Amino acid sequence: MSAMANRPIIIKRKKVIEGGHHGGAWKVAYADFVTAMMAFFMMMWLLNATSEQQRAGLADYFAPTTSINRTSGGGDGMFGGDSIFADDQLVKNGQGASFMHEGSQINSATDPDEAEANGEEIAKVEALENLEEVLLGRGGESTLSNEALRHIITRQTDEGLVIELFDREGATLFAEDTDTPNPIAIEIGKVLASYISIVENPLAVRAHVSAQPIVRRDNTVWQLSTDRANTMRQLIEDGGYAPEDIVRVTGKADRAPVVEDGTAIRNNRIEVIVLRSDL
Repeated sequence: MSAMANRPIIIKRKKVIEGGHHGGAWKVAYADFVTAMMAFFMMMWLLNATSEQQRAGLADYFAPTTSINRTSGGGDGMFGGDSIFADDQLVKNGQGASFMHEGSQINSATDPDEAEANGEEIAKVEALENLEEVLLGRGGESTLSNEALRHIITRQTDEGLVIELFDREGATLFAEDTDTPNPIAIEIGKVLASYISIVENPLAVRAHVSAQPIVRRDNTVWQLSTDRANTMRQLIEDGGYAPEDIVRVTGKADRAPVVEDGTAIRNNRIEVIVLRSDL
């Protein structure tokens, strides 16, 4: 009995850790990572699937450079539904001064003829804006294919609405070093003719080509750009546009490149200009 009494006593302690497998926080971090990767790949797909003009429209939607709505709400509050941007009176209730002119320039006119002339000028500018929206399908579906839209950007200038058609890598408007149009150029020319006929403005066509990478005895850039401008003119006329409304066709050769590298394919472009009728 004495030997049993002297035996050492061993105490076992069990350590219990709550939340087995070191917790579930890693699952939350992994889910965030997968979500971020999905958003990244979706963004990359959208960049490839949209045209340059559509991407500009999306960017302007989230960071607008112009007012979203220039009309008033028509309420009966402090201003009675009138826009606060007019000075003394409004050209049109709810519209106020046009974004193209200051209120003092429009509303200070006491001569009815002058006021009417200002109104006509505003209407002409708005007609070009509407044409731009219809062409790019901003208010609905455009009749141009998605591939064709990737070749088009537009901009408003003092000269009028410039519709720029440009080459892309692996997708050119004309066969290399010729004025033979590819199917994409034929499609664009036909659709442009139907859209531009909406307005009664005169038309100008000018062509640019990229610089030749090597020095040649016979530099063909002037003749090539002129030939391509004439080809686009012919495509637009074949689409039903009145020939007498095309007032200018010019070739600009490799002058005025749009990118620093003069030999880049992006410099191959056609500019169809819907001229302002008040010029």
